[in-house]
Amino acid sequence: MTKSDTLTPLERLVKVLRLGEPSEYRGHSYINGESLYFPTGRVYGGQVIAQSLVAASKTVDPARLPHSIHGYFIAAGDIRQDLLFDVEKLRDGRSFSARRVNVTQSEGPILTAIASFQIAGQSGVEFADPMPADVPAPETLKSAKELMEPYADQSPFAKFYAKKSPFDIRHVTQTIMFGADKESAAHDSGKQMVWMKADGTVDVPQVMHRAMLALGCDQVMMEPVLRRAGLSISTPGISYASIDHSMWWYRDVDINQWHLYMQDTPTAAHGRGLGVAKVYSQDGELVAAMAQEAMIRVPQQ
Repeated sequence: MTKSDTLTPLERLVKVLRLGEPSEYRGHSYINGESLYFPTGRVYGGQVIAQSLVAASKTVDPARLPHSIHGYFIAAGDIRQDLLFDVEKLRDGRSFSARRVNVTQSEGPILTAIASFQIAGQSGVEFADPMPADVPAPETLKSAKELMEPYADQSPFAKFYAKKSPFDIRHVTQTIMFGADKESAAHDSGKQMVWMKADGTVDVPQVMHRAMLALGCDQVMMEPVLRRAGLSISTPGISYASIDHSMWWYRDVDINQWHLYMQDTPTAAHGRGLGVAKVYSQDGELVAAMAQEAMIRVPQQ
């Protein structure tokens, strides 16, 4: 048994997000990375977005924290191959730094992203939508691990969520892991609430907390679209993939603590659906917001 085999899913996630050390060539920084296991055999989108954020941060003054990232998924990646992160310095201003990250494997590009960093603690206007009141506490809800455990031997996805996910995920609204939410579909609503935190404890810099939030959110971002459409991840013949992902951080994140995802989907057409979310800390601070467009296809009857 190798040392990697003895790591918990959370420890393995931290190892994968740390990446290698940059090497410089003609104004670009090149950084190697590896992939987490995912049942599809393809590189998990949330992972490569999170790694791109970390890769970009390695070329920025540590006093500047990521406040946004915008990424386009170009092609599916192979989890058996290493990843190469090509970080290009676009700008270093008095307050902000911008970086472009191109991620490639042997077959070509799989993601391109632009990340922006800001000196922490700058003053200015400040407000935020409040977190809804009377949301059930996460401790009162069943985790995805508990829900999936009975089916772990029947489905690689169930096994992943039961044994290999580095996050504790708890749905306030009915989960669509097992079937469609017919009531939400009947009311033309994709609204859902989900609690999430690391399944364990990590002691890492703030940039890693933000990267882990970027990775974790990708596990639930498509769900509102499926919910409103009356579909589920187990709908026969369904296929889906992230097209792009945007994320903004406004306050510090502690991935060891519970965060509430307030999710919705405003529209879907042409085989594409848009998922949006606001993320609150358990004490009610709005720490981040995000949007993701996904391709979702279902065979015609």
